[in-house]
Parts: sequence; C-alpha cells; structure tokens
Amino acid sequence: MSTFEKESAEQAALKVVHLSKNFSSFKAVDDVSFTIEKGEIFGFLGPNGAGKTTTIKMLAGLLKPDSGSIHIGGHNLAEDPLSCKQITGYIPDRPYLFEKLTGRELLQFIASLYSLSKDEFEQCHRYLDLFDLIEWQDHLIESYSHGMRQKLIMTSVFMLDSPVIIVDEPMVGLDPKSAKIVKELFKQHARSGKTIFLSTHSLEIAEELCSRIGIILKGRLKSLGTIDSLRRQAKMTESDLEDVFLELTGAYEVKDVVKALRS
Repeated sequence: MSTFEKESAEQAALKVVHLSKNFSSFKAVDDVSFTIEKGEIFGFLGPNGAGKTTTIKMLAGLLKPDSGSIHIGGHNLAEDPLSCKQITGYIPDRPYLFEKLTGRELLQFIASLYSLSKDEFEQCHRYLDLFDLIEWQDHLIESYSHGMRQKLIMTSVFMLDSPVIIVDEPMVGLDPKSAKIVKELFKQHARSGKTIFLSTHSLEIAEELCSRIGIILKGRLKSLGTIDSLRRQAKMTESDLEDVFLELTGAYEVKDVVKALRS
C-alpha cells in the first residue's frame, strides 16, 4: 500500500483495497476497492450470487481474503483484528443466537465481552422498549420469532454504540413499525458521525437511506457513486433506483417478462 493509501485508510471509517476471494476456481470477489467516510450510510447492492455476502463476511472478520486489505477506523483487520472488532457491530440477515439464554442474558454476555459499564448496559432498555421486547427479555431466545431475534441483535449493536455497523438485509422479518424505527436509528447513528455499511435487496430502503451506493456484479464493483451519479451513468436521469439498478446490472430481460405477465 502506498503512503497516500495508508493515510487515507487511517482517516476513513472503512476502507477496502483490492479485495479478492476465491472458492476453488470460482472468483467470488474480484479486486474490489472502496472507501466509506465517517457519518455515511453506504449501500451495497447486487443480484444473488454477485459477491455481497462474501464481501460482508470478510468485513466482519468471518472470512479471510485471498488478497487485498480491509481497514476499519484506521486499523488493518488482518494485522489488528481485535481493535477492528471492538469498533464494529455486525447484524447478519439470519442471526444465530444462544437459544438457551434469555434475551437479557445474551445482552449481559455481549456487554461483558466489551466491558460495558452498568450505565452503558442500561442503554439496552431503550432499544428493548422501542422494539417491543421488554416483556420478552426474560424469555428463552428459542421462543423468539425471526423478527424478534433480529431486533435483539440490533439492540445489542446499538447498545454497544459501535462506530461502524455492518448490516446484511436489516428489514427481513421486521414488522412495519420496527422497520421504520430501524431506519430512523440508522439515520440517527449516521448523524452522530458513525458509519453504516448496508447490504440490501430493498432498493427503496437504499434510495431512502444511502448517500452513496456500490453495485457489485459477478464479483467486481460495477458502479459506485451517489444515486444521481448512478442515474447519469445509466443515462436514466428521471428513473428510480430500481430501473437504474436493472440497467446497470444488465437485467434488461426483466422488462419484457413484466410486460408479458401484465398482458
């Protein structure tokens, strides 16, 4: 990495440099680079199999890249994983939790891992209340629905007040009220100078929340920019993000399919 790249990585909330990951002969992520600044909600879009989940798992430290580097808050993930994970919250699309713990016990366990003070831990009650989980906090997690588990893991991340949040399909399983609350919490988190990396199939959510968007296709970063710049790239200045996404990812045939279904 050049001196300029090192200085940029130190200043950015999240910086990915020439990231690649192969599974046997299949190249899941191919030379991907991007930078996310503090206070930004960055959207990460792509069709199924494009490399989103592989990228997310590498950012969360669950997969080791074959090449390239990841820098979180100025720390290199490969060289200093503990510092990176201490400032990163990860919300997966399917949270696998300790089912024989109660919701409260799981939050207490997570708080102990991060050495939260009693006052810091008490912040979890605000989010439990927002997510209608107060009455469920002493029930075993095995009795929770998928949406409730999602809200519990979100409670833990917001309790930690993580400077960087990596989130994969945050609205799966959430009722409309909870989805609205999550969007407002994300906006509030960004306004306070913290950063959110958001992967989603919901283009409406991406259009509402994200200041910039990266589109990955067949493992490579196809497009990167604001929604307006993506519109210009697609030569669709009056279109919504859905049409722009379909144009940039080459999914032209869907228009004919929809037309046929409506006829």
